Amino acid sequence: MRRFFYFFLLFIFISNSFFGQTLVNKNKINSSILNDFWPAQWITCPDASVLEYGVFHFRKSFTLDNVPEEFIVHVSADNRYILYVNGKLVTYGPARGDLQHWRFEPLDISEYLLPGKNAIAAVVWNFGEYIPAAQMTRKTAFIMAGNGQLESIVNTDETWRVYKNEAYKPITGFMELLNTFTIVGPGDYLDGNKYPWNWEQLYYNDTNWHVPRILSGGTPRGKGTDGEWMLVPRDIDLMYLGQESIQDVRKSEGVEITSEDLINGRIHIDRGKSVSFLLDQGYLTKSFPKLTVSGGKNAELKIAYAEALYNKDGSKGNRDEIEGKSFSGYYDIFITDGGENRIFTPLWFRTYRYVLVEIKTSDEPLVIQQLISQPTGFPLQERSSFKSDDHSLEDIWDIGFRTARLCAGEIYYDCPYYEQMQYVGDTRIQALISLYVDGNDKLMRKAIKHFDDSRRPNGLTQSRYPSSSQQIIPPYSLFWIAMIHDYWMHRDDPEFVHSFFPGIENVLYWFNARLDENDMLGPVEWWNFVDWADEWPWNNEKRVGGVPYGVAEGQSSNITLQYAYALELASDLFNNYGNTQAAESYSQTAGKIKKAVYLRCWDKEKGLLADAPGKKIFSQHANIFGILTDAIPDELQQKVMRQILEDSSIIQCTMYFRFYLFQAMKKTHMADLYLEYLDQWHIMIENGLTTFAEKPDPTRSDCHAWSASPNYDLLATVCGIRPQTPGFKTVDIQPSLGKLNNIEGELFIPSHNGSIKVFLERSGESGISGFVELPQGMTGTFRWNREVIQLIDGKQKISLQ
Repeated sequence: MRRFFYFFLLFIFISNSFFGQTLVNKNKINSSILNDFWPAQWITCPDASVLEYGVFHFRKSFTLDNVPEEFIVHVSADNRYILYVNGKLVTYGPARGDLQHWRFEPLDISEYLLPGKNAIAAVVWNFGEYIPAAQMTRKTAFIMAGNGQLESIVNTDETWRVYKNEAYKPITGFMELLNTFTIVGPGDYLDGNKYPWNWEQLYYNDTNWHVPRILSGGTPRGKGTDGEWMLVPRDIDLMYLGQESIQDVRKSEGVEITSEDLINGRIHIDRGKSVSFLLDQGYLTKSFPKLTVSGGKNAELKIAYAEALYNKDGSKGNRDEIEGKSFSGYYDIFITDGGENRIFTPLWFRTYRYVLVEIKTSDEPLVIQQLISQPTGFPLQERSSFKSDDHSLEDIWDIGFRTARLCAGEIYYDCPYYEQMQYVGDTRIQALISLYVDGNDKLMRKAIKHFDDSRRPNGLTQSRYPSSSQQIIPPYSLFWIAMIHDYWMHRDDPEFVHSFFPGIENVLYWFNARLDENDMLGPVEWWNFVDWADEWPWNNEKRVGGVPYGVAEGQSSNITLQYAYALELASDLFNNYGNTQAAESYSQTAGKIKKAVYLRCWDKEKGLLADAPGKKIFSQHANIFGILTDAIPDELQQKVMRQILEDSSIIQCTMYFRFYLFQAMKKTHMADLYLEYLDQWHIMIENGLTTFAEKPDPTRSDCHAWSASPNYDLLATVCGIRPQTPGFKTVDIQPSLGKLNNIEGELFIPSHNGSIKVFLERSGESGISGFVELPQGMTGTFRWNREVIQLIDGKQKISLQ
């Protein structure tokens, strides 16, 4: 039932998505837009600060004799915009970036146009000092340029009109309210009495609006002597926008309502009343809530959003349960003006499972006509699949995909509720999930470029980007190199990969300069996060957490081996591109480092690598990278792997680092144990989570993409489908069924316009039978125990005893 319900929701998402069809391919963009100064101007409000919080409306009316087959415009804003044509919502943007790579959307809006009068309208906002941490900014501005002579009628200039909307104020203080790190921007306080209702509609009268102030012309990146926004075309899909009903009313005070009332009913609330109701979406969503009301002048509606409810001790417990729990979440406030069919939707999406609505009416009764969710995000689709005789794994697959989907927007999000930041450590795992479940690599490519753009003069990438606040986690620069290697193995795109070689060299040079006389890393500055292990708690005084022993003092085996790991991946890349000298240098440096770590940190009595030469502290993490880099000799690796899996006295991985734990299992030929270590995922499902959390309870985020790694591993580890050669030109299939009797997997490969399919079941005590199907033009190998079958394209039978 859960699986059917989820696919039904997915159908709602896609069938209601109406943004993607308006995005124009780059080959249709007029070359002058990419290479010359734009004929359009950046415009802003003449009597308002361009730096402070503000919400603004822009309009342009024009006439067409007839509707053309194409009407292409290029649009952008700082910070954000929502675009309407003749009252219909077209899209929102721009795709997030930085000032040196400011995205614009090339859109074909012909389907929204009419013969005769037309109106383009955009709401643009800048949250000023309250800006989300992932949002870059220069100043409040809007720009639109037509693609050719016909469309030039809508170029932004003095013929447009602008209005500052004084109905909006920011709601802040959520970090203090939630007592945790929260950086997604303010809530909306909207006074309907001051709002210019129907401002986006065709026949709205804007004659009293201002003539905009001209700031500067649009400047393509790399052109001219200067420019405030270096414009580049959007390089990812437009976000989808769907529609869902809220599933259940869990509690109400002062009013009797049902979930059906929220969709179809007219809920009457008398004047002078205070009422509240707690709504349950039934699963976590990332949506624009849409509330429609009539009457009730000066009523106050507070709409709050939470991932889960809280027990008295601050724990969340079972997410399905509400009794004895309290609500805490960020919120919006809407003051009604008494008009009919007034719609409130926040400027930015909200993340929630639970919604608490609190209403205080004034001198008039209020009618609630509808409250629905409008899910949004990057249009990841489920083109691949996994099934087995253990149906609980299908729940893990479905919930993992929802987790990945909620953490995908204009960038990858670490979590959609608290931060919405793109971190390298999270993103590497998210990107592999995208490649395996969907096949769409656009967000991965964009992320790799973002981190390259983020590099500081010292050579390191920033740990998260785009970001209005610099943060550097040196190990994340190493995992950026791993991301590039992942892309190289899965996509045949040599020029794109090669373009990052200078950045790779700079990152590795920074680490090389910190090697000490013992060939281990000395003290390493910045925040050297590895994992949220309990033994590495957040230190508010030092403003760091998740940092293993030995980093500040020097000679941390954890960080040193992560450096060796990146060196070996870089050596592989450079060697295959013909730069054998650099490849050999990286390989030799990695060899010296691994030898030094083993010599100084191997504890013969314990049979493990210590976290530092003092040999007092041991972690799974250090030994994982000892295995992945072969710092631990091959003949010892399987024994070490068993020990770190069984010895709970050493520091344990959380959800994030289990991704690397599972890679070490594969390397030591112990992948059959993989399914036995999904206990934390099963526990989350038992606790009512509908997405996977940041870490085992107690946790902050109930939705964290790094915890969706089973969507990769069920195909890459259990089905054993991995690229054998760069570009996924050939495949190596090494299934690890573990306790399963049968598996069925399908992995979509865009470059072959087809899928790799496997259907396998156990045969006798140690045999396997079934079939493998490869798309046209692909070859590879199938491995089971010590036997190897050469694979060709098409369907072939597997039968091994």
